[in-house]
Amino acid sequence: MAQIKIYGIGAHLNPLKEQLSQVIHSVMMEVVGLPENKKFHRYFPMDTADFLFPADRSNGYTIIEISMFEGRTDQVKKELLQQLFTRINEQLKLSPNDVEITIFETPRSHWGIRGLPGDELNLSYKVEI
Repeated sequence: MAQIKIYGIGAHLNPLKEQLSQVIHSVMMEVVGLPENKKFHRYFPMDTADFLFPADRSNGYTIIEISMFEGRTDQVKKELLQQLFTRINEQLKLSPNDVEITIFETPRSHWGIRGLPGDELNLSYKVEI
């Protein structure tokens, strides 16, 4: 399970939503093993007055927050980060300097999904990789 939030300046983020979502989800499927139908993305386009960041970033500065079940190795998480940086740069021409990614992991029991605690769900994919 993963929930993904993407923040950026609306004028830059809005035109990229569909393609960025495709890139993120394809990496999540390949590296983390999410099924194709488990795509949960939320976008937060912001006004420039509400999204402050250092001067060495461009207006394309984007923050990606990934909340997911704990269980992946550090190696898998590092591969996830690297693939996201690489593919976002290659496919969207967004510099790695303008992308920040945070992974938040929580125990399955801390999630409520379809009326059940996450640790009681029968998943169609592996979390411990």
